[in-house]
Amino acid sequence: MAKEAKAVETTEVAPQPTVEKKQAVKTKPTVPEWEIKDRTYYLIGKRNPLTHIIPSKHSRRYPLLWFDEKLGKQRELRYATNQSSPLADEQKGEATMAHIIFKEGTLFVPKQKQNLQKLLSLYHPMKGSIYDEFDKVTEAKDEIVELEMQIEALNAAREMSVDQAEAILRVELGSKVTQMSSKEIKRDLLLFAKKDPNLFIELATDENVHLRNVAIVATENRIIKLSDDNRTFSWASNNRKLMTVPFDENPYSAMAAYFKTDEGTEVLRSIEKKLQ
Repeated sequence: MAKEAKAVETTEVAPQPTVEKKQAVKTKPTVPEWEIKDRTYYLIGKRNPLTHIIPSKHSRRYPLLWFDEKLGKQRELRYATNQSSPLADEQKGEATMAHIIFKEGTLFVPKQKQNLQKLLSLYHPMKGSIYDEFDKVTEAKDEIVELEMQIEALNAAREMSVDQAEAILRVELGSKVTQMSSKEIKRDLLLFAKKDPNLFIELATDENVHLRNVAIVATENRIIKLSDDNRTFSWASNNRKLMTVPFDENPYSAMAAYFKTDEGTEVLRSIEKKLQ
């Protein structure tokens, strides 16, 4: 018998699309380009003289150098009105020198003076310490932070008790607070919070401010007394000594620290009851 040939079943598979592996493209970090525009510079801090001159060329007395990391060396700077670069080794021919003068705290440099702008914005060693460049975006961010701080301080001042408000204002106004009404205290507290929100929040969160105020009020009300040499606190009723003020320390700050001790806590409770 002839062997029957076995039928071989075959399954056809549709051709699959080939997937090409894409290589990750490495992107170089973008370097911010130098923008051609008018620029304004201002003196930092409380400097606001009629005129203020900063060094415009290198000298022994006023070194004006910029360290070039690529070349690994110091490069001399100078402002020459007839040169395109503020780097002395890139200047050619005769250099016409000029002063860099801030008037009433500011210096406006038009976009045509690229050499002076680059000297002030990129190279001058006094940038950030004596002067800085005005930036609308940075200024706006700073203003937002300041406004948010003011809102936080004003909200805290509005919810604050009169006693705590008195403690904070005493730091600013001293004994004058004693003669003020509660409405005057609240008004001045809000004005203080708006004027200096950073200091206000710092004082509002400092428990020593309240404790120091308790010591001052207790002294004014003759509950405790401070010796003439500012070295000893005693009960006013029986002259019993409470504490000795450490040498060269503010007596009321020392009393605030004493209130935090085990013995001082009992004294504080007794004083607060008598002040009620």
